[in-house]
Amino acid sequence: MLVLAAQESFFLARRPRKDSPHTTAAYRRDLAGVTALLAEVTGTAPERLEMAALTTRNLREAFGVFADSHAKSSVLRAWSTWNQFLTFCVAEELVAGNPMGAVARPKTPPLVPKPLRGEDTPERLLAAAAEGARQGRDPWPERDVLVLALGLVAGLRSAEMRTLTHASVVGRPGERRLHVAGKGNRDRSVPIEPAMDRIIEQYVVSCRRRFPQGRFDRGSALLRDRHGEPIGRGGLEYLVRSCFRWAGLHDRVPSGANLHALRHTFATRLAEDGASASEIMALLGHASLATSQNYIEATARERRAAVAGNRTYASLARLPHRE
Repeated sequence: MLVLAAQESFFLARRPRKDSPHTTAAYRRDLAGVTALLAEVTGTAPERLEMAALTTRNLREAFGVFADSHAKSSVLRAWSTWNQFLTFCVAEELVAGNPMGAVARPKTPPLVPKPLRGEDTPERLLAAAAEGARQGRDPWPERDVLVLALGLVAGLRSAEMRTLTHASVVGRPGERRLHVAGKGNRDRSVPIEPAMDRIIEQYVVSCRRRFPQGRFDRGSALLRDRHGEPIGRGGLEYLVRSCFRWAGLHDRVPSGANLHALRHTFATRLAEDGASASEIMALLGHASLATSQNYIEATARERRAAVAGNRTYASLARLPHRE
């Protein structure tokens, strides 16, 4: 069987999983990229590559070339994609075994939470945005505050913010919550307090004022760009970076975090205030409890409690005070 035909069968079999378009596109890129390298290794055109060519030796060589021009995270993702594809091929009896176990891959880096630095940074950031500190071509403080709040008090990812619609805000007044279309089709419900409900309402009013001819039914996108269109990924990232810069807080953002630092700040504050790993997992939509546990470990709350319980501390506290 041809490799390209097997890959199409793989995607056909995954259709009931309802993968997001982003996930499917990433899988296709990873399969196509390494397939092209396998074609070079074997001296065969990609469209004529046979499943018999997917040997340990050929895959090792192809992944070696792939690794020369890609970051560790990209190599790890491609390895995972091919491992899933070849596991499918084994189940379909297209190959005798999965050779990916013998193909080297980078070690998975441990998750290190990257919250904003400085205890008062979230409050200063929100205050600056509300005061209209971000002086772009078309200032829109109501939207700036909402975007920052969606990260800081709801823990939303960039993609989750962009998929919010007016219908995502559900529940009775005083008991509102956000219905979030999460990563990996893990939808979740995030409670919001009246203060957040008010921020959303102020933003919606500003939208209607800015775009009187706009469409604002329940199925339309909640977050808009300055033209009234659904905001894109790049526009959202730029908005958050600009808020940090105009607030004078860009030096408090961990390298490479930006918008995601808001989500990490939300999770870290939950852990610091006593939330359990299971509560953090539910609110952030993590796939693994271990991921949520990282935030608790990063705050050192449990370790501090363990140290404080040391009986010797009681003796230390009774020692005479010397001036």
